[in-house]
Amino acid sequence: MNSFIEELKWRGLFADMMPGTDEQLNKEVTTAYIGFDPTADSLHIGSLIQIKILAHFQQHGHKPIALVGGATGMIGDPSGKSAERNLLDEATLLHYVECLQNQLSRFLNFDGNEPNKAELVNNYDWMKNISFLDFAKNVGKNITVNYMMAKDSVKKRFSGESGADGMSFTEFTYQLIQGYDFLHLYQNNNVKLQMGGSDQWGNITTGTELIRRKAQGEAFALTVPLITKADGSKFGKSESGENYWLDKKKTSAYKFYQFWLNATDADAERFIKFYTFLSKEEIESLVEEHATAPHERKLQKKLAEEVTVWVHGREEYEKALKASEILFGRSTAEDLVSLDEEIFLEVFDGVPQKELAKADVLEVSIIDLLSEKSGFLKSKSEAQREMKGNAISVNKQKVNDTFTAQESDLIDGKFLLLQKGKKSYFIVKVLS
Repeated sequence: MNSFIEELKWRGLFADMMPGTDEQLNKEVTTAYIGFDPTADSLHIGSLIQIKILAHFQQHGHKPIALVGGATGMIGDPSGKSAERNLLDEATLLHYVECLQNQLSRFLNFDGNEPNKAELVNNYDWMKNISFLDFAKNVGKNITVNYMMAKDSVKKRFSGESGADGMSFTEFTYQLIQGYDFLHLYQNNNVKLQMGGSDQWGNITTGTELIRRKAQGEAFALTVPLITKADGSKFGKSESGENYWLDKKKTSAYKFYQFWLNATDADAERFIKFYTFLSKEEIESLVEEHATAPHERKLQKKLAEEVTVWVHGREEYEKALKASEILFGRSTAEDLVSLDEEIFLEVFDGVPQKELAKADVLEVSIIDLLSEKSGFLKSKSEAQREMKGNAISVNKQKVNDTFTAQESDLIDGKFLLLQKGKKSYFIVKVLS
């Protein structure tokens, strides 16, 4: 069996393929593509598997193409959807396309003169000049309505499953347009394989059928499973339904790191195969180590490190790690002071804050700061009582009643973290 397919199988990332795919990959360096629809100005972790499949494909000597759907994004893929997507205006769509192209260029090797260097394409480039009549005549006549209606993504919408209420003609044409992408890339870029999630099987095989009928050629399909958590629930969103984005402006590296760190043992064992490039031997060794001391969460820590470094780089990972250790008391005051505002506020999300003038914070009695100035504690007597009980910390460091805050104690030059006991926090924001 081809080494790329073997890799996918042991990682649990193989769903299905057309007959002959294995032989094609063994025969020659093969060009394959995966499409990404520009529905936002960033991809989210739901796209990571597709990106990783392309990266594995390239590592195994084949040529990956990432297609950004500037044209298909105007319609919206009905696969797995129960309602039609809101259509975007052209300016917004083109902005999203540019953002996704920049993002994808971080994950694949587009440089050098190697025959398998990656390429980025945008289907709007070849669709924009095709008239509706030309498309109907040259593409539509090659695929029957019966063939299109037989696809699961269409049948579910027409049958009313999942609360669906039919399908517009616009969405119905999606599989033809995606099929035409495959035909165009087959004829112009020597693409012989399209890959995607298992929900894309119908769209991909429409492309292979179009290539067979229109170009008398042979092309192939390979799909990967849709990722869920071990308990069957949806993967990739927070409890409130928010996406975890690959752009740190939308989801910070700290929050991204925490997502992977908080995986259950069962999920961590699956995800470390799915989302890292660690070898089978390395993963098996980690799983073994984790089983002997699950409380150390070695699997989760390694998973969070590998994925955060891959997406955000080593420096952002180190910041996220430092921030995470601050929460659990395994850090110094210097670590806390060195945090930037964004990460500090995310670490202590939900902690009450009060803005104070610099004169009311610096070189002020800690008793006054805790009580009258900040209102963190109700009274001076409570502040003195907690101080005697050694319960007060500033920036995670225990202090006594002689302490006064200095400029050098301010986190990112503007915050002071007050703490009573282990879990009661209060943030003072110093106005400049």
